[in-house]
Amino acid sequence: MKEVIAVVRINMMNQTKKALDEAGIDAYFAREAQGRGKGFVNPMVLEGAEQGYEEAASILGEKGKLYPKRIITVVVEDSRVDDVVQALIRTNQTGMPGDGKIFVLPIMDAVRVRTGECGEAAIA
Repeated sequence: MKEVIAVVRINMMNQTKKALDEAGIDAYFAREAQGRGKGFVNPMVLEGAEQGYEEAASILGEKGKLYPKRIITVVVEDSRVDDVVQALIRTNQTGMPGDGKIFVLPIMDAVRVRTGECGEAAIA
């Protein structure tokens, strides 16, 4: 089993839900988040702002703020990971900074509380 974690633009959530549904994924978590990537911030400007130079802080402006995002978490069988990742990329890729990130992590086990089923049976 694998956990696929995707950070996507907030305005892409409806399209992402539809893409996951079309890929046969009907169980996932989505939560609100704020964050930012590397962006195009000059490291010297950041250093100047940290040292208290007003000019650097004014140049930095809005580039230093956090942006609203959605984090989607899907746990799937190993054989479904590529389907999920491709659906997420296809839906969220604009070619512009801020398209998001996808992380894939191993899951050791899962247990369905209601029935006590373990492993892949718990996520099926």
